[in-house]
Amino acid sequence: MKITGVHTYIVKPRWVLVKITTDSGIEGWGECLGDKALVVVTAVNSFQDALIGEDPRRITHHWQVLYRGAFWRGGPILCAAISGVEMAMWDILGKSLNVPVWQLLGGAVRDRIRMYTRANGSSPQELASSAMAAVARGFTALKFCPFEQVQVIDHYCVVEEAARRVAAVRDAVGSGVDILLDFHGRVSPTMAIWMEQAMREFHPMFIEEPVLPENSDALADIARIFVTPIATGERLFTKWGFREILKERSAAVLQPDPCICGGIQETRAIGAMAEVEYRALAPHNPYGPINLAACLHIDAATPNFLVQEFVDPLGLGQGLLTKPWHVENDGTILLPQEPGLGVVPDENWILANGIGLQKDPGRWYHSFDGSMADW
Repeated sequence: MKITGVHTYIVKPRWVLVKITTDSGIEGWGECLGDKALVVVTAVNSFQDALIGEDPRRITHHWQVLYRGAFWRGGPILCAAISGVEMAMWDILGKSLNVPVWQLLGGAVRDRIRMYTRANGSSPQELASSAMAAVARGFTALKFCPFEQVQVIDHYCVVEEAARRVAAVRDAVGSGVDILLDFHGRVSPTMAIWMEQAMREFHPMFIEEPVLPENSDALADIARIFVTPIATGERLFTKWGFREILKERSAAVLQPDPCICGGIQETRAIGAMAEVEYRALAPHNPYGPINLAACLHIDAATPNFLVQEFVDPLGLGQGLLTKPWHVENDGTILLPQEPGLGVVPDENWILANGIGLQKDPGRWYHSFDGSMADW
């Protein structure tokens, strides 16, 4: 079997899809990081010389060639491009053997995948209402960010208001539902500590990205003070990117994103590293349904898997997939049984919803003085 083509599609709202064609007629689909889509697509296209004419089933070999074949390694663009290509090759391998990808990863250790959704709203009342609606649909875990822009050292009333939002959700859903808090790396270590101390009594399952990942020492410092478990990893790439987090014991939950960290096999490797340190794996995915497919196969075969993120309901693939994913009334997705990743994209829909030029995502500013704020 030989690769005959590598094709890319930028699709609304912010998905970058990869299709690999072969001379056997088998096609494989993958998904890359959707941010900076035009740059990522250019990176994928740059791999054509290395891939066309090659056997797509040599996944590890091709990963090594694409990652190590240039002097400059790593970074979000290169790793995102490799991730989409790698996923598509797993899809081809599974289809060629007529088995789901999770079977190739060693077989399933569970028969369903626990999902979490989001609570939406700005006021405590809106968040509580949204959380109750999610629980009514069967979800047992939900995530939200309890604040917006935060100064490096802000007024304590910002902390108090954020804590009121968390309290309202906890009161609404009770102790049988897990609350996940996402700080988005928006706050300084000082504010992260204040926030965690104020929210500690509501027992979040974890706090995601309490600080930005550029300075691993900052995360290690606050990890020694936090009582709430820390989750991080969406902006880290490859097993090497997670090494310091594990070495410094900075996080209880690792969140590699298969569409940027290096793909399916790299996410599995990160999960295995986490297992050795008794840490959990919760793959990150605020993107599309093909990345969700990759996550589900990883989750199925990973003993220390915790809970899975997805975009509810857009990321289930209505329109894009001929058979969208379905969340059961207990908040889980059953294991995919179809060969490969178990997805069949509708290419007519893809062409109708393609984006010629990706819009700039915009910027966020502090209302106080107009200075730049972190997303």
